Amino acid sequence: MDLIKQLCEELSLKAFQVENAVKLIDDGNTIPFIARYRKEATGSLDDQILRKLDDRLLYLRNMDETRQKILKSIEEQGALTDEIAEAVANAKTLTELDDIYRPYKKKKKTRASVAKEKGLEPLADIIYAQGESEKTVEEIATEFINAELGVETAEDAISGALDIIAEKISDDADIRKRMRFVCSAHGIINVKATVEDAGVYEMYADYSEAISKIPDHRILAINRGEKENILKINIDFDNQKAMFIISKNHIKEGSVFTELVVKAAEDAYSRLIFPSIEREIRSSLTERASESAIKVFSTNLKQLLMQPPVKNKVALGLDPGYRTGCKVAVVDGTGKVLDTAVIYPVPPKSKIEEAKIIIKALVKKHAVEVFAIGNGTASHETEVFAAEVIKELNDGLSYMVVSEAGASVYSASKLAAEEFPEYDVSLRSAVSIARRLQDPLAELVKIDPEAIGVGQYQHDMPKAKMTVALDGVVEDCVNSVGVDLNTASVQLLSHVAGVGTAVAKNIVSYREENGRFKDRKELLKVAKLGPKAYEQCAGFLRVADGKNVLDNTSVHPESYKAAEKLLKLCGFDSKDVSDGKVSSLPQIVENRGIEKTAEELGIGVPTLEDMVKELTRPGRDPRDELPQPLLRKDVMSIEDLTVGMKLKGTVRNVIDFGAFVDIGVHEDGLVHISRICDRFIKHPLEVLKVGDIVDVYVIGVDVPKKRISLSIKEPKNEK
Repeated sequence: MDLIKQLCEELSLKAFQVENAVKLIDDGNTIPFIARYRKEATGSLDDQILRKLDDRLLYLRNMDETRQKILKSIEEQGALTDEIAEAVANAKTLTELDDIYRPYKKKKKTRASVAKEKGLEPLADIIYAQGESEKTVEEIATEFINAELGVETAEDAISGALDIIAEKISDDADIRKRMRFVCSAHGIINVKATVEDAGVYEMYADYSEAISKIPDHRILAINRGEKENILKINIDFDNQKAMFIISKNHIKEGSVFTELVVKAAEDAYSRLIFPSIEREIRSSLTERASESAIKVFSTNLKQLLMQPPVKNKVALGLDPGYRTGCKVAVVDGTGKVLDTAVIYPVPPKSKIEEAKIIIKALVKKHAVEVFAIGNGTASHETEVFAAEVIKELNDGLSYMVVSEAGASVYSASKLAAEEFPEYDVSLRSAVSIARRLQDPLAELVKIDPEAIGVGQYQHDMPKAKMTVALDGVVEDCVNSVGVDLNTASVQLLSHVAGVGTAVAKNIVSYREENGRFKDRKELLKVAKLGPKAYEQCAGFLRVADGKNVLDNTSVHPESYKAAEKLLKLCGFDSKDVSDGKVSSLPQIVENRGIEKTAEELGIGVPTLEDMVKELTRPGRDPRDELPQPLLRKDVMSIEDLTVGMKLKGTVRNVIDFGAFVDIGVHEDGLVHISRICDRFIKHPLEVLKVGDIVDVYVIGVDVPKKRISLSIKEPKNEK
């Protein structure tokens, strides 16, 4: 099979793009490195397409390997024909290959294999051939009676022969392929409750939907209900359609044996084919839904990690709690812990005035500029308290409610204990909450992505697939932002292309022993960081205030000479870059001609374009160009909401059927997909992403159930 050709067709790419990308991957280059520094080779393929190509390449190579094993096995059995070889070569999926190989696969003991051991295969061949016969079936079957082998009557012989025919029909790859397709197109999925009160699964207590139409989130919901023994699921398919498919290949009308073959076909369908097809379709639906959920989770995670940091502000983190109190941590603009405390501003102790005195003292002592409040237990009460403090201080303070998903997992981890050995678990959580506001990416990389909570049914996903996808997202985010070599944690460094945990630890150890890195070249002195790793990671690691201003850009060391030549051609030097005096560089390059300039420098146009962008803004953080987080000064409760109210909110999570928006109330409101925009959309991600600031209208409030319905469309415009 021509892998390059197939990848080109499937991904709509040109041959040179796929060929070069495959070669680069095979040569051990990382996806972020290829996406950023090998644009000329791949035609500027981005990291997402490259990851898709890499995944598909692995699948197709695995298929090729399986294809060769199947051909070898069938050949060793002396059964390989040109027809089988062609079918194996043309198979598009592992399932199709499995169907072709099924008749030749070593089976466990089956009714058919037992019948064959009893010498009934010749009888099965006679019946299946459905030819003319002067004898009755019973007369022919009598010849196969053998008490020693357990065939005591003609009926025993016929029964065994039909078992052999049923397995033969079941092993027909074409039948299975067509049955799978037709059942997927016309079958119905039925769901019933197994208990009287189905609770959250009530809508599925007696539910049916076409397999071809059932949405992914519904598949995952009913799967979970089945797993919890609350729902029972089966697939319903028209038996007549099934028998018509089988008949075309296996039934010949007008023979004395026809009725028996029909009986064997019915048995093959009900006992062997349909249960297998049902499992495959259920598995296929789950796989599709899982891939969709992982894609949504990955997209949400990327947007969350890429939230703009609230830079260089002294932050006070509040980890709310009732009985154990609210934990407080003050961190400076770099995330260094300055102070900690525990206050009790909420029930049962409600020491509000005492808590205010402590917080106000911390604000004044450390010049706190912003509060970060965790959104867990007692969050709303803590938010009310914080808003009162801000109002009383009246000095420009603001606050933001921060998702604390995974904070408790991190706080109790070995990593947190190593980072903050002097603090207990709850205080570490307050530090994490404050740092999440300051730099979401740097803090959230310390937490298992699955625990961050920006998806749906993430704990039901295939663990390996989920891990690979989310690790890829984290890696892409970290490398697109860049990492400060002199301040980054082991966790942040470990996600840099070509680094990994062991080398990240060595980088930090080197830094602790030798002081700040003065330039990128010094990385080559780090243990186990060889030339290949250096090539992969160097461009993503920044050295601010180092010897060479290029070390504080994403210009790769391999292009330094070209960058220096570019500056000289345009009348600048590296000091001009440091002093921010090269703002006219893009215009000069455009006037000279970008292609001509690239040729003079011996680099490609994409590399030159990236270089110009970096030189005009050394130390650039792409997150700074995004809308800043929505900080608040006052607070509302769900009781304050009225239908028709217009509010500003932040998108916290995007799921298949809508988006959850934080509007400054403890409970996030739901914007259903139908209320996101006036045009039809298949998925909310077409319009919204995590972190978006949106105007919403309240269209429903259920205080007892704590549910808020919102609309981004103006109510008067809704149809």
